Amino acid sequence: MANPLFDRIALIGIGLIGSSIARLAKRDGLVGHISVTARTQESLDKAMELGIADSVTLDQEAAVKDADLVIICSPLGAYSSIIETIAPGLKPGAIVSDVGSVKEAVVRDLAPHIPDGVHLIPAHPVAGTEHSGPEAGFPELFEDRWCILTPPADADEEATKALSAFWEAAGSNIEIMDPAHHDLVMAMTSHLPHLIAYTIVGTATDLEKTLRNEVIKFSAGGFRDFTRIAASDPTMWRDVFLKNKDAVLEMLQRFNEDITALQRAIRWEEGDTLFELFSRTREVRRGVIEAKQEKMYD
Repeated sequence: MANPLFDRIALIGIGLIGSSIARLAKRDGLVGHISVTARTQESLDKAMELGIADSVTLDQEAAVKDADLVIICSPLGAYSSIIETIAPGLKPGAIVSDVGSVKEAVVRDLAPHIPDGVHLIPAHPVAGTEHSGPEAGFPELFEDRWCILTPPADADEEATKALSAFWEAAGSNIEIMDPAHHDLVMAMTSHLPHLIAYTIVGTATDLEKTLRNEVIKFSAGGFRDFTRIAASDPTMWRDVFLKNKDAVLEMLQRFNEDITALQRAIRWEEGDTLFELFSRTREVRRGVIEAKQEKMYD
C-alpha cells in the first residue's frame, strides 16, 4: 500500500490476534510504525525476533505515545487497568479500539477514561484459533470473516470510517452493531459453544482413569472438535464469561430447557421429535457453509 492507513499504531498485547494484526499490517503496508507492549519482555523479544514490531516497551503509556490507532489485544479483565495507564499518553485525534468478544463491558470499562478529543471505537474481529502467543498469529486470520464495530452513539463518524477501512484492508466484512445486541449474539454463536465444550471435556477428565483413556484413544470427530475448542486460552475465556455474564446465562437457560426436552424425547422414545430437531439443525449447518463461515481456524 503506497499510503499507509495509519502512520503509527500501538498494539497492547501480542498474542494470536495482536500478532496477526501486526503480520498483516507489515505484509500489506497498512501502517507506518508498529509499537508493541506486552506483559513480559519475553513476548516483546519474540515480536522483534519475528519482525512484526518496529518498537517494543513494557511501558504501556510510552507505547501509545503519538499512536494514531491503539488496539487493546489483551484479556478483557485487564482493560480497566490498561486504559487508566495509557490515557495520559493518548494524543488528540487518536482512535482507541480493541478485539474483545464482549462489547458492553468494554464501553463501560473504557469510556469513562477516554480523554476529550480521543475516539473510542470498540471492535470484534470474529476470528481465532485455540492457539496463543506471538508465534500463533498469521495474516490471513481475518480474511472473509466479520469484524463487528460497536461505536458509541456519539462516536466520530470519520474515526469509525477509518477503523472500518483498516479492517476491510485486513480482508474482513464490516458490521455495525449495538453493543448489547452484539453480546447477545455472541453468547449464542461463540460463548455458549465454548462453555459446552469446556463442560464436556471437563466431564471426560472426571471419568475413571481406564474409561477416560479410552475416550481419548477412540475420540471421534465430535469429541475431538470439542477438545480443540476447550484448548482455547483459559484466561481469555474466564474473562469473557464474567464480562458477558447476563447474556451467557440467558442463553444457557434456553439451552438447559432444550436439553430437558431432548432428554424427555429420548426417555420416551419420541423418534419423530428427535428426527424433526436433527432435520432443523442440518439446515443451520447448510446456512453456515453458504455464508462462507466454514474454516478450520475459528
